[in-house]
Formats: sequence, C-alpha cells, structure tokens
Amino acid sequence: MDSTEIAKLDRYLQGLFKMPSIRVVARPQKDDSAEVYIGEEFIGVIFSDDDDEDDDPSYSFQMAILDIDLE
Repeated sequence: MDSTEIAKLDRYLQGLFKMPSIRVVARPQKDDSAEVYIGEEFIGVIFSDDDDEDDDPSYSFQMAILDIDLE
C-alpha cells in the first residue's frame, strides 16, 4: 500500500469509529497490507484486495481477540 492509500484508510477508520487515536501504519517489507493501532497498541492488519473483477480496490481488516483480553 502506498502512503496515499494508507492516509485514506487512516481517515476512514478514525471517522468510522470516531476515534482519532486509530493509526494505519505501513508494514516493513510488505506492500499488500498495513498495520492498525489504537494509540501504541497493535490491533490488527488491513489487507488490500486488488483481485476484484471491476478493478475497484477493496480491503479486509483482520483483528484477533485473545481469550485473556475478554477477562
């Protein structure tokens, strides 16, 4: 993902969740995904899916929830 794409995702997530502390950060040595943080805490990964038939990019957000986090 390039810096323009990451900035758009950053603004989108901040607005969607009404949380300016959400940050989308480029991943070292990966160009198909970015990391998502709330403050300094890593919460997940956004993957770019450019395999759409209509050439419109889409994204998939993956977040793991650990059992210990639910306590």
